[in-house]
Amino acid sequence: MLDEGLSKIGRWADKLAVRSEPGLTTAQLMLTNHDLKPVEPGRRQWGPWNFVAFWIADSFNINTWMISSSMIVAGLSWWQSWLCVWIGYSIAAVFICMTGRIGAMYHIGFPVVSRASFGIWGSLWPVFNRAAMACVWYGVQSYIGGHCVYLMIRSIWKSWDRETIPNTFPPNSGTSTADYASFFLFWFCSLPALWFPVHKVRHLFTVKAYFVPCAGIAFLIWAIVRAGGVGPIVRQPATISGSQLAWEFIKGVMSSIANFATLVVNDPDFSRFAGKPRDALWSQLLTIPIGFAVTSFIGIIVSSSSSVIYGGEPIWDPLDLLERFIEDGGSAQRFGVFVIATAFALAQLGTNIAANSVSAGTDMTALLPRFLNIRRGGYICAVVGLAMCPYTLLTSSNQFTTYLSAYSVFLSSIAGVMCSDYYLVRRGYLEVKELYDARKTGPYFFGVGIHWRAYVAYIAGILVNVVGFVGEIGREVPVGAKYVYNLNFFGGFIVSSGIYWGLCKIWPVPACSDRWMEVGDDIVDIGLAYDDVSSTQEFGETITAEKGQEDGKIV
Repeated sequence: MLDEGLSKIGRWADKLAVRSEPGLTTAQLMLTNHDLKPVEPGRRQWGPWNFVAFWIADSFNINTWMISSSMIVAGLSWWQSWLCVWIGYSIAAVFICMTGRIGAMYHIGFPVVSRASFGIWGSLWPVFNRAAMACVWYGVQSYIGGHCVYLMIRSIWKSWDRETIPNTFPPNSGTSTADYASFFLFWFCSLPALWFPVHKVRHLFTVKAYFVPCAGIAFLIWAIVRAGGVGPIVRQPATISGSQLAWEFIKGVMSSIANFATLVVNDPDFSRFAGKPRDALWSQLLTIPIGFAVTSFIGIIVSSSSSVIYGGEPIWDPLDLLERFIEDGGSAQRFGVFVIATAFALAQLGTNIAANSVSAGTDMTALLPRFLNIRRGGYICAVVGLAMCPYTLLTSSNQFTTYLSAYSVFLSSIAGVMCSDYYLVRRGYLEVKELYDARKTGPYFFGVGIHWRAYVAYIAGILVNVVGFVGEIGREVPVGAKYVYNLNFFGGFIVSSGIYWGLCKIWPVPACSDRWMEVGDDIVDIGLAYDDVSSTQEFGETITAEKGQEDGKIV
């Protein structure tokens, strides 16, 4: 009876298992499947214009729309806050290209890239770390998308009102029946988009890149016409000066970079589908600062115009402003709100896929590759995002959203170790097949599967900011710690990358080149079974060996 039960469990497990290469050991089945392997040429379908469309689409979302609001409220003038956005996102673009280069060259995602630095099994903690946060953010962004759906419905039926529809939620829950129903509709309608593989989802970003910016510009013109001008914010000078102004400016730059921390780590998950490494370079380096700066500028002008239209303080949240337009407008104005709210809903969907579902799906694939692929991981992310009741995190009394924003401290240390390993220690050289090798003799196993140098550097990058991080979530800390934390992403990145490089200099690691050597172009298809070496990989290793003999050596 027991044997029969175990046999049934085994058959069900085989049915649930995802596609993987035959001939792999049990340990290898914990390291790879089809979605984790290097992307073969047939799926390398992202060209430079796909990356341009991707970032234009990603820049037009509600968070970016409001990115300058906190800076202006803190005392900067509009042009100073806009300059912070330009500088911050230009720096973020450099970080994006640094991590994206690894994926574009070797066609591997973040979970596999991190194995080179953190170790075959040590990489599981950074992967789990990011997967958990992606699930949380998926729920939060979906709830914001639900507000867009609420406006779409209300622009058709004004009776769809949270004030008049009977509320079945407690007053302190952070939501209402109408808001939750709208959230659930957005969540449910997002599910089909998670079905498409990453190399095909680029078409969604192309559509979004055309539709959403046009709706944003229309919103800008509409607000200026109603206000009869651009409003008072553009004429308002900075309300602070001296060192206070300087620190607020630095914080504005750093908040722009921190807003991108997840995508800095996440970019190899998309760049691995690039046709050529250069396709993921200039297209990202230029589009990111331009796209986010333009969206931020539109948000500033629209909010400035709102203070003329309605008087009082500017309305920084575009969804709140659209709701005011519904209340005081006729059918034509409601139609305009419907179109713009639809664009914002599409924007939230695209952002959720780019920053959350794909990254969570890729990470979960690495955590349980025998049974999970990117598609299944994306749906698990969506279920967790719904089950966590994200509206409870968005109440005014809750500090959790501040905690989420400050989480860049932890991600900057991960990025610092990864970039230091690739650019300073290994100098572009990776033995890709060994990244899927569970044997102790592998160059990325580091004795026990966990690379202690990486973890020392990672923890050091966190410690330099941890006191200021505690102050950010409401605790009393020394003023000096707050000043250090104002440079949080830079602090974590520089400390972790510097310490990792130093430790590897003192105690060298295997599989390094003494000169710059990227051999990813030789990868076409790789057999990962221990007794299966593809002709392409043999060719790549032969070229690498020859180059090493002529110009340098591989340690």
